[in-house]
Amino acid sequence: MKTMLKTSAAVTAIALSASAVSAEKWDMPMAYAASNFHSEMGVVFADKVRDYTGGDIDITVHAGGSLFKGGEIKRAIQTSQVPIGERFMSAHANEAPLLGWDNLPFVATSYEDNEKLWQAAKDKVNNQLSDLNLVALYTCPWPGQGFYFKKEVASSDDTKGIKFRSYNTATATFAEELGMIPVQVEAAELSQALATGVAEAFISSGSTGYDRKVWEHLTHYYKVNAWLPRNYVMVNKQVWEGLSAETQAAVQKAADETGAACSAKSAELANWYFEQLSDNGMKVEDAGDGFRAELEAIGAKMTADWLEQAGDDGQAILDAYNAN
Repeated sequence: MKTMLKTSAAVTAIALSASAVSAEKWDMPMAYAASNFHSEMGVVFADKVRDYTGGDIDITVHAGGSLFKGGEIKRAIQTSQVPIGERFMSAHANEAPLLGWDNLPFVATSYEDNEKLWQAAKDKVNNQLSDLNLVALYTCPWPGQGFYFKKEVASSDDTKGIKFRSYNTATATFAEELGMIPVQVEAAELSQALATGVAEAFISSGSTGYDRKVWEHLTHYYKVNAWLPRNYVMVNKQVWEGLSAETQAAVQKAADETGAACSAKSAELANWYFEQLSDNGMKVEDAGDGFRAELEAIGAKMTADWLEQAGDDGQAILDAYNAN
């Protein structure tokens, strides 16, 4: 009887040990603060993955650029330093212009239209990401993009020479067209950049302004809703292909549910962020007709430039979007 008990205990110990070995520990770097809704949804996703895979994949979220800075995340995933992470897609448009599909000014300015544009772009974007050794698990839009300044702005006459924080090629182009000086600054470094004068203005959603308490340095927010950029959670292609079909299905289920919940959360928070900026002393208003007309003219030029760079695939995306 003692022998049987010892044997049973040994078998159980071996089984538990095998289970522990088989569980994969994934570190997931994210660029935005832990309190940002994208990061919060990253934790939701990790919990779902842990649940749906029965603990076979255990994801630890590292928010705020604490593991890798925003500009380092994609490279870290591509080179297998980490298996998974999040970044905004258009940050990679300088490497692959097609990935700037979500930064076409004034093309898709509502959540509904942004989703239509994503559905039109999805297959071609995924093919492009595959070439970069990446697989997109889910995407989530930011609220619409508007301009932050520390003074009243009525036209490009008021923007010349301003140091403008850019986060991708589209925002740098906007800055240059308005006579501003683009400076590359990650979201995690934005508060310091504003405090030290490295940057004096930027374009982003109300979310970034709220997260970074930019009312401590800036005074005006102009609602433009130029585009709704998307973040995406990506996984290393080899890591993904090394998972069983059952595990892939479980992770994708978690991703699909999280993506839908994140999009809904973004829409829910959009106006709330404006209220917070206003409550903290910022003047929040629509851009004036003259300024907006200038922005729309710049936007049309930027879309034409993107089509030239993205080629037939870019045109196919816009054709599919406009057909719906």
